[in-house]
Formats: sequence, C-alpha cells, structure tokens
Amino acid sequence: MTQRSTSADFVTAFATGWPEHQPDVLILSLTTQKGVQDFALTKEQALLVAKTIKRTATQLAAPKRQS
Repeated sequence: MTQRSTSADFVTAFATGWPEHQPDVLILSLTTQKGVQDFALTKEQALLVAKTIKRTATQLAAPKRQS
C-alpha cells in the first residue's frame, strides 16, 4: 500500500450539479489538514469509486472492542 503523508480527516461525496447546470457530474470533496480538494467525476468514474469502496469495506476487519 502507498505511504501517504496526509490522510483525509473528513470525506464527503455529494451530487451538486456543480459547476452550475451540469448535473452529469458528481463532486467528491476531500477535506484534509492541507485544505479541501474537489474532484469532478463522471457517472462511470463515480460508480467505479463506489464499487471499489464497497469491495474494500467488505474486507475490513471487525472493529476492536475497547476493554
């Protein structure tokens, strides 16, 4: 896995139609310690991201219980 110096503190994804009058894009907004990064995704890209997140999430270990 790639080592990264900055990790996302908060991640949101939302369809805004942004830029205006362009409902065919989804804006993925990542907020990190260095600021906000916005990514415009096509429908195909958004579906691929969602599929990858879902596949990865199923492989996550169960949360550890605190003692």
